[in-house]
Amino acid sequence: MKRNIFKMVLAFVTTYQCIAVTAQNVRVDALPPYNKTQLRSKTDWLVSGAAQSAAVYKTPEGHMALSNGLITRTFTLAPNGATIGLDNLVTNEALVRAVSPEAVLWINGHEIKAGGLTGQPIGNYLLPEWIPAMKADPYSLKLVSYATSPIKARFEWNRRTEWSSQQLPWPPKGIEVAFTYKADEAIIRNFQNLNAGDAQRAVLLKDDFITLSPQWNIVTVNAAANAFNNEGKAGEIMAPANAVVFGERALPAGTKVIICRLNAGTDQSSGYGPGIALQFEGEHSSKFYLSPRNKSFGIFHDGKSQSFEGFDPGKSYYLKVLLATGKMIYSISEDGKSYTSLAELPVQSTPAHIRVGKTDPRGGKMVRGEAGATGRSKIEQVVLLGAPKETQEDFDFLSGLTVKVHYELYDGLPLLSKWVSVGNKSGQEIIVNNIKSEHLAVTEAESAVEHKQRWELPPIFTESDFAFGSMSPNAAQNACVEWQTDPSYTTQVNYALQTPSLLVCMPKTGMGQELAPGASFESMRLWELVYDSYDRERRGLSERKLYRTIAPWVTENPIIMHVSSAVDEPVKKAIDQCAEVGFEMVIMTFGSGFNIEDTSQQNLQRMKALKDYAKSKGVALGGYSLLASRSINAANDVVMPGGMKPAFGSSPCLESKWGQDYFKKLYRFYETTEQDLLEHDGSYPGDVCASTDHPGHRGLEDSRWKQFREIQEFYRWCRGKGIYLNVPDWYFLNGSTKIAMGYRETNWSLPRELQEIIERQNIYDGTWEKAPSMGWMFVPLVQYHGGGAAATIEPLKEHLPHYEQRLANLFGAGVQACYRGPQLYDAPQTKTLVKKWVDFYKKHRRILDADIIHLRRPDGRDYDAILHADPHGKEKGLLMVYNPLNEPITREIQADLYYTGLKNRATMSENDGAAKKIMLNGTKLNLRVTIPAKSQQWFVFMP
Repeated sequence: MKRNIFKMVLAFVTTYQCIAVTAQNVRVDALPPYNKTQLRSKTDWLVSGAAQSAAVYKTPEGHMALSNGLITRTFTLAPNGATIGLDNLVTNEALVRAVSPEAVLWINGHEIKAGGLTGQPIGNYLLPEWIPAMKADPYSLKLVSYATSPIKARFEWNRRTEWSSQQLPWPPKGIEVAFTYKADEAIIRNFQNLNAGDAQRAVLLKDDFITLSPQWNIVTVNAAANAFNNEGKAGEIMAPANAVVFGERALPAGTKVIICRLNAGTDQSSGYGPGIALQFEGEHSSKFYLSPRNKSFGIFHDGKSQSFEGFDPGKSYYLKVLLATGKMIYSISEDGKSYTSLAELPVQSTPAHIRVGKTDPRGGKMVRGEAGATGRSKIEQVVLLGAPKETQEDFDFLSGLTVKVHYELYDGLPLLSKWVSVGNKSGQEIIVNNIKSEHLAVTEAESAVEHKQRWELPPIFTESDFAFGSMSPNAAQNACVEWQTDPSYTTQVNYALQTPSLLVCMPKTGMGQELAPGASFESMRLWELVYDSYDRERRGLSERKLYRTIAPWVTENPIIMHVSSAVDEPVKKAIDQCAEVGFEMVIMTFGSGFNIEDTSQQNLQRMKALKDYAKSKGVALGGYSLLASRSINAANDVVMPGGMKPAFGSSPCLESKWGQDYFKKLYRFYETTEQDLLEHDGSYPGDVCASTDHPGHRGLEDSRWKQFREIQEFYRWCRGKGIYLNVPDWYFLNGSTKIAMGYRETNWSLPRELQEIIERQNIYDGTWEKAPSMGWMFVPLVQYHGGGAAATIEPLKEHLPHYEQRLANLFGAGVQACYRGPQLYDAPQTKTLVKKWVDFYKKHRRILDADIIHLRRPDGRDYDAILHADPHGKEKGLLMVYNPLNEPITREIQADLYYTGLKNRATMSENDGAAKKIMLNGTKLNLRVTIPAKSQQWFVFMP
């Protein structure tokens, strides 16, 4: 018999839409109209000083647009909040291909989504006209309001103006939009109903048919042997209408629910249509299937057939069989969440095997009649579930849960930030297991049919303040940011669905954050920088401007000496010499005897006295401390899960008793001595800890999140106190100022003459990602890791040509080094030499601290050159050209001055000599240069 299910489905959809619309009171009527053509920036944001303000607008369709003339992120507010666009206005590209939840949270073990829409027909691209027909997810928190405000400082920064030639704004200029999501009674009821259903069952098997598992026994009759793995696509069936092609396997013990997602495609079968066939003992079977020719759903059970109208050949369906006591319940769904029951039929026993694919009309292997037209169908997923959990979960906390999704858009660059805050007013403690603050379905950068070793990624550079364990920007990727594949994107070109097209931000080891009643907390922050070019230099310039905008302390660039002894007299001598030649900071270096963990009154008083002495000389003072890469003892070291080792071989847990005491000592040291800086080696690298005895964390789940929070809070406290942070790890977004520009200890144990080229290579390579002020180099005035006298500069007065070359390399690049030794000079001529290059740097400080344009990498075979560019400074450009050869050279240097802002003409001085007018070919410079042997020339460009 036939039963029409449209009325039941329509009644459910209509009821839910009314709930969503009734609850929706978020308005954009008062916002100014959005006009992309008028808003689009007319100047190059990397050159022009004019920055268009970020603001919110109303699109013609009634959506919200967050735009600054360079990028626009668009949101629909009804029937729920969702990102429906991320557009690059410079290149006129749309980057979002599909709608996703605005955030996903795991609370008390339950997945809770915020925002998002369902019903997009394909995942390849997103058309505006599809949005009105899409629906709110009945299991997702609803948007209830939004608020805008200026960007607020993430933490206090007590800037040191004497070390920076630019006074950048803090907080950055721009706008924040915060969307508030909550659960209403209908959503809570949906979760309670879901709790009693499939979500609480044990998953016995889940097969998405990305590859064909050998556990499936493939049977074919009147079809090719590979018909179930057509062209290498697992689960794709290419066979005649009346052929048999299926995969069979035993049902796991305890199976209670069978779900199969499939698409009939072009198959024109009736009784041979694709579906599920459950095999009982003997030859008895039950079949639940699609009948494309009859445009119906079919059930064969106990010798009888039934059909149900409502089948759409263009859609995928979930077929579900529930094995209840004495009966089987057959249901269908389009989204895998809301099922409509078709039939309840009696059974006397439990099925032993499952067949998925094309069986005969009774679920068997018999083929009768003509083969019929060949068609293509697809088994997309099989899920086998066991019994539900015995405990009934409590969803009452949803009534007091507030989730805010925050966005910041910055003036003057194509950059936005995103994070999630969670508030708990439920009256009970909850555990936030994890937060996915971004799940952005992005248009793929390339389409490849087969597997690739290395994929081209979409044009978005990502950063997070939850970053560690790297000296490169990929620290964020190590911890929480990842380009993932999207198994729901079934219409992509790649057969194995491996195209990286999902931008995800989520701590990879979880959070496990307790949230008491009345409390709230924030997730990590994500920054998304939209590239407008594939040019490496332009991308690097974009990244460097990002850091100067959201971490402006990286422009602090003091001239640093590492004194090799922390005894009073050597420290005072170093301070005196620094004051004489213009160095600005003394660090009591590793191996000097400086011990920040010595909290004795005597040590604290001595360190305070040295600080006061340094201050009287106009010099900053601080020291070195090692955190990780050492072992304390079994009670306080990290306890790693089986098969894992600490990043540095051994490490204390920051939330052990020792770890908590260590940070108390750091706070006390700086509060008492008021010293100016910390060089923090072996900073927390992200080690997890499985201990359940440490006072600061419960176990493995919360160990990384809480250890990171410990060091993050300390670094932010340091910035509020004006304490400079030298940290060889990617903590820039939490207050660190400098990292290794390019560093390997053995390089500084090589003979002196070899170090010169390596130094310039490290600078050249390191400044693609970092501004000059963000990286430090190393000058071994005395022996470092080895190499003896041939590797060091002492006695300084005996190696003046080499010493000068090192000073010219470093100050000419605007890169500060750790000049490590007991003294900076040992004779009048040495002092004169050092002061010469310090004066050069301070005279041109702003342009030398500016971005580097890479012209020719050092190789020791010919000249190498870099160009500093600052279109907003008085000095627009400074060209450094080095000659590593033993004879003078004359070369024709070609450079593009585009990023200096100069065009057609300029004023140029050579080696700070007299200025002269020169003509440019547009922005192109052709310059004939003569450079003495083993030397360098510099050229300053002004309007």
